Amino acid sequence: MTKPIIIAPSILSADFARLGAEVAAIDRAGADWIHCDVMDGHFVPNITFGPDVLKAIRPHTDKLFDVHLMVAPVDPYIEAFARAGADLITIHVEAGPHPHRTLQAIRALGKKAGIALNPGTPESAIAYLLDSVDLVLCMTVNPGFGGQAFIPEVCDKIARIKAMIGDRPIAIEIDGGCTPATAPLVVAAGASVLVAGSAAFRGGEGAYAGNIAAIRKAAEGARGGWV
Repeated sequence: MTKPIIIAPSILSADFARLGAEVAAIDRAGADWIHCDVMDGHFVPNITFGPDVLKAIRPHTDKLFDVHLMVAPVDPYIEAFARAGADLITIHVEAGPHPHRTLQAIRALGKKAGIALNPGTPESAIAYLLDSVDLVLCMTVNPGFGGQAFIPEVCDKIARIKAMIGDRPIAIEIDGGCTPATAPLVVAAGASVLVAGSAAFRGGEGAYAGNIAAIRKAAEGARGGWV
């Protein structure tokens, strides 16, 4: 069965001075999920926001909150983000000593669980975790900043992850450098959830719907590459 294309705009590229309004606007513009990049200045070289900000923007949309924790150690923060309104919590495989236990903790809180791979992290690192996740996030840039250039070599990794997943009901998400030009590449390789930051939010609120539609159209044009 063909998985639907999901566009998840990253609020990392939103106007932080009016974040609630930006979340509502990108929802109206056609976002399927809202992607929330949480960075701690330690695991990655940037700092974004914590659970209190997530809680503050939660009332501005009913869409799934896709919370990507680029945080280490990650375990002390799982419950706080779950209570703040996260629906899906993704951790990096390197973000704690026992990722299997962390994924179990996320699910015990009633949330969907994801595992993330940096460009330099081999897919073999998550082979034993596949029965504990709902999503695999494959970074297509080095994590830490928005607006970076897409790393095309990661497409081969996406294809290998798809093969590893097999018949499991696990989505493959990509994060980084997603545009109408790169979306077909990752979809053909096996991704179905596309995080778009700069490409979704550029041009101001009046451009958001067109930005999302362009990414979706380009991605759906590559659907023949996966099932």
